[in-house]
Amino acid sequence: MAVFGMPAVTVLSPPQPIPSCHLSLHRSLRININPFPLLLPQSTTTTTTPRLTLFFSKEPRTNRSVAVRSQLRHPIVSPDDHWGIWSTLFAIGAFGLWSEKSKIGSMVSAALVSTLVGLAASNVGILPHEAPAYSIVLEFLLPLTIPLLLFGANLHKVVRSTGKLLLAFLLGSVASIVGTLVAFLIVPMRSLGPDNWKIAAALMGSYIGGSVNYVAVSEALGLSASVLAAGVAADNVICALYFMVLFALASKIPAEAAPPTTDDAVYMESDNQSNLPVLQTATALATSFLICRAATYLTKLSGIQGGTLPGITAIIVILATFLPKQIGPLVPAGHTLALVLMQVFFVVVGACGSIWNVIKTAPSIFMFALVQVTIHLLLVLGLGKLFKFDLKLLLLASNANIGGPTTACGMAKAKGWESLVVPGILTGIFGVSIATFLGIGFGVMVLKHL
Repeated sequence: MAVFGMPAVTVLSPPQPIPSCHLSLHRSLRININPFPLLLPQSTTTTTTPRLTLFFSKEPRTNRSVAVRSQLRHPIVSPDDHWGIWSTLFAIGAFGLWSEKSKIGSMVSAALVSTLVGLAASNVGILPHEAPAYSIVLEFLLPLTIPLLLFGANLHKVVRSTGKLLLAFLLGSVASIVGTLVAFLIVPMRSLGPDNWKIAAALMGSYIGGSVNYVAVSEALGLSASVLAAGVAADNVICALYFMVLFALASKIPAEAAPPTTDDAVYMESDNQSNLPVLQTATALATSFLICRAATYLTKLSGIQGGTLPGITAIIVILATFLPKQIGPLVPAGHTLALVLMQVFFVVVGACGSIWNVIKTAPSIFMFALVQVTIHLLLVLGLGKLFKFDLKLLLLASNANIGGPTTACGMAKAKGWESLVVPGILTGIFGVSIATFLGIGFGVMVLKHL
């Protein structure tokens, strides 16, 4: 109770802490009960963020917990400026995609550009380190991306259309697993504590399927945000260097004489066309939402912690395999939407990170990943030569392992290997379909106990 010659202002405090509030109530939890800023403590103004536990007590200075942090006291775009946050996230993501048209951007990839720009924006005080929009990206938009990316994961078509390229890809997957084991023994990353085996498993998933698998494995194993951000930075640098090595090894392999004119090639080429029917786009989004809803329901029902993203992956692969006529036409729209949403995710990963933590953490992860992909390449080339695989197939399969379907398609097109464009895409999609489960299983059963 406080009286200063004016009507009394009473602050009631419940005896027990109030649990964290749902996101939809955040706007109503802005509390300002201080009409006299010089007479009452300034800490009576509180702004909540996702996953924030808010306490009301007689000693607000000692019991209050605020999760919003920034290198500056007040970032230019505040956590509560939702339009400002979303505008900045999509603008940086679009800049990342545009950067691939430049020489430098094409070498380092749009994902790395978006991550680094997001990291810089948060550390110089433009974006906050935490905001409600970030939670929406991680909890909703990221899961939504997986079905959009995997509408073409028809396993029957993969086996039928890829031929020896699929065998080369499986060889590369085994090489990634062996590379992970050897790298973990040489560079165990002890400084990361219990996160060391988790980041190793996540990178293994990335080097079998792609970035989506990295995130899915990280979420399932509970990888900390700072290590996840450092891993993304190290992974993207490794990928940029690795692709340069692959193109150097492929420099003497000639282009094919004539491109194919099969229906599959024409169909997959539509991925890159800008003419996306509105109905297909709307159907792709609706289907993705339904798949995510089903996966979250089944995950809660089964009680499997971190099982949402693997569950989404399993559902879309089953649907794409057994309902190809219904799911197949959604591939072009789904792929385009997935590329945009993934860029926004990479911006958020960067914005949530600290430059100091990345500098401190990334070197050990970089050395681990360097050993990992080096062992992968040596095994692919050595065993491939032993089993008499064509060098062209080995290099493209390795590209699909490390980068995923998009980079495999890009390499096949750039080198003029037109007959391998569609098989490269399908093989990469197959990798995304299996990598999450391999990463989680190998991490829990092997790496955790080393």
